[in-house]
Amino acid sequence: MEPGAINKDKMKKVLQWLSENVRNHPDKSRIDILREAEIQYDLSPRECAFLDEQFGEPPSKSCH
Repeated sequence: MEPGAINKDKMKKVLQWLSENVRNHPDKSRIDILREAEIQYDLSPRECAFLDEQFGEPPSKSCH
C-alpha cells in the first residue's frame, strides 16, 4: 500500500466500531469516541483527518 494511503479494510472496521460506540454511548461526545478509535486502531494522521471531517461534532444549527 502507498505511504499515506487510507487502508480501506481498517477504515471499514473503524467505522463499524464508531457507529456501535456512538449508538451505545450517547453520553460520550463524538470527539472522545473518535480519539479512542484513533488510539485503538493506530490510525494515520490522514485517516484521523478524514474521520474528523466526516464524523466530528455536527455543526451548530445557528451556524450558516
